[in-house]
Amino acid sequence: MRARSSSASSSVGGIAAATRTEADPDALEPIGDHRIIIHLTPTMRSRCLATGEAHLRRAGDIDLIPSGTVAGFVAETPYRSFQIRLAPGMLDHAASRAGRLTSVRLGTHHMLRNDRIILLGQALESDIQAGSPSGPLFAENVGMALAVELLGLTDDAPPRTTRLSEAQLQRIAAYVDQNLDQPLTVDILCRQAGVSSSHLRTWFKAATGLTVHRYVLQRRLAHARRLLLQGDRKLSDIALEAGFAHQSHLAKWMRIELGYSPAELRRSRS
Repeated sequence: MRARSSSASSSVGGIAAATRTEADPDALEPIGDHRIIIHLTPTMRSRCLATGEAHLRRAGDIDLIPSGTVAGFVAETPYRSFQIRLAPGMLDHAASRAGRLTSVRLGTHHMLRNDRIILLGQALESDIQAGSPSGPLFAENVGMALAVELLGLTDDAPPRTTRLSEAQLQRIAAYVDQNLDQPLTVDILCRQAGVSSSHLRTWFKAATGLTVHRYVLQRRLAHARRLLLQGDRKLSDIALEAGFAHQSHLAKWMRIELGYSPAELRRSRS
């Protein structure tokens, strides 16, 4: 039995939605649109068509059935759901705007949990129940927002980044070496890597074994050491060029990290 429904279409495809009550157990037939099914019944027993396994679906569970897919479930008890049909063109359009150059391949998902999809579905359902006062443009905008959310579930979605790439590490290293006489904070370096400051702290230490602060300190000391061994420049000038506040600051960290003072290093040259 179909309750109230709504639909909208555009040049990139359409969206249709309805609150449904399935009075009889039935299988989901393949259709041309992607189908998003948000379950509303507290509990519903079902059997997977692909594997024959029994499952207990709960309110808030989401089934995602790609267009043309012979998949789904057979309900063993009546259930209510909010079903959204999304034209493949809307997903392709969202992928194009996101810079995806390959075709979008949406996979089948059962009993998915996604708060963003739930919120978008609730907004669309509320509008339908009120008689769709917002008009077709509202439904179309919800459809595009859903399409963006579904991009993260596509088979060709890029893997979630969990580390710094070699290129990111090289950019950080180059920037540090070129700006040793300037402030070098985590916030500054995270912009060079294109990641958040919290991710930089975690991923940089995982990649190098050093905190960002300790890495910068070691690069400053290495530069200061080279300058000390190259000639007889004033210690205060060397300290500033290497990024230390003053010569005593440089001397302190050389003793802590290297075990000798600038004067002792210079004496060792002879």
